[in-house]
Amino acid sequence: MEDSKLKLLNETYDKIIDIGLVGNGVAEDLDDVIAKDFHGFGTTSDEIIRSINELYQLVKTQREQSEGLEFSWDFKPFDRRISKNGDFAVYSDIIHVGIIAGEEKVCFEIRFTAALEFLDNRWVLVHFHGSKPEKVESAEDTWGVQDWKRKNETLQKLVDERTAELNQSLEDLKQTQEQLIHSEKMASLGELTAGIAHEIQNPLNFVNNFSEINKELIEELKAEKALPDAERDSGMEEEILFDLYQNLEKIYLHGKRADNIVKGMLLHSRKSDGKKQLTDVNALADEYLRLAYHGLRAKDKTFNATLNTDFDESVGKVNVMPQELGRVILNLINNAFYACAERSRSACAERSGLAIQDKEKSGLESYMPTIWVSSKKTTSTTGAEELEISIRDNGNGIAEDVQQKIFQPFFTTKPSGKGTGLGLSLSYEIVKAHGGMLHLSSEAGIGTEFVIKLPITKTSN
Repeated sequence: MEDSKLKLLNETYDKIIDIGLVGNGVAEDLDDVIAKDFHGFGTTSDEIIRSINELYQLVKTQREQSEGLEFSWDFKPFDRRISKNGDFAVYSDIIHVGIIAGEEKVCFEIRFTAALEFLDNRWVLVHFHGSKPEKVESAEDTWGVQDWKRKNETLQKLVDERTAELNQSLEDLKQTQEQLIHSEKMASLGELTAGIAHEIQNPLNFVNNFSEINKELIEELKAEKALPDAERDSGMEEEILFDLYQNLEKIYLHGKRADNIVKGMLLHSRKSDGKKQLTDVNALADEYLRLAYHGLRAKDKTFNATLNTDFDESVGKVNVMPQELGRVILNLINNAFYACAERSRSACAERSGLAIQDKEKSGLESYMPTIWVSSKKTTSTTGAEELEISIRDNGNGIAEDVQQKIFQPFFTTKPSGKGTGLGLSLSYEIVKAHGGMLHLSSEAGIGTEFVIKLPITKTSN
């Protein structure tokens, strides 16, 4: 075959592919390359083409179905045959088609075969056949996109339903988490209840006593004022008035003390607004130490402990979230008392089974539960001022393997019903939210120390 004739054959085939399959140009541009009596089969079983008008309709349908889709084409020649006289040719290609709709992509393979004849010095299409893409059943879905879209819609519906279920599960989990956090907060508050009652009782006793004394002094003053002027002792009246004033001062101070305890309890129980304010951290730690101790003593009259405090007064007021930091300090103090109480019970049990000389050797005879709470101002490696709050006990200590898990949510060494396992994990997160760190050091049989490190800022939100 002459080169010019072969070139014309290839150009004609490419034109048929470009307009009829890829969709470039207009369908009428195929007029000069289509035989009058041609026929063909489209990519589906009901696409039978017997005239040029039917071909144009097929091209139109394919283009309508292609709207909104992005195509990629990869043509690989499969067969090229030309008759000996050079007037008849059969071209066949394997075509890899990629279709993108939105963020989704579908890929498939078709085989296109065209039979061409050389008539009147031009090549014309006399027959074509396009193999059907996988699972395409109708001319209404030439590319299989509709079936793919239906499946995609079904899958999307399942995804949406599953997403809704997961969102609901997440919402339920959040609510459960909030309930657990609230339960943990209320549990720690419950530990304080008896201590609060004890601490409030003392100032109330003073208020009652000084009120009774003032009643008596008022009666004395009335009696003195009822005397004739010549018999009244003005010096005594001034002395009674002075005593009344001093007693009222004491009533006010002790009333203020009770008021502060109640406010502290309410502050601990209510939800934090997330705002920092200048807080006397030393007073906060000292308050919770004594409330927690009296709370434990109210439940177990046999328990005694030594409380050692060493607060650095130069710390002053620090910008923190008082409710949140108070919960951390209270949780650590409660844990310290729990550890000491457990060791104390163990010591009592062991002492009862030891001879006197063995008690002296073991040191159990002299064991006294002790809690140390201290604060100090330090300087970080970057030169910034830091506050260190240390809470230490001489309880049983924590084994090394347990220390690795101690800050994990829901991990607890306490018996069932004695703790939620959230206290330390929440404490860790609260300290972290303050830009600080919570450190643990412990030795089994010696005791445990938790150190809160916080950056010192003096400006309130």
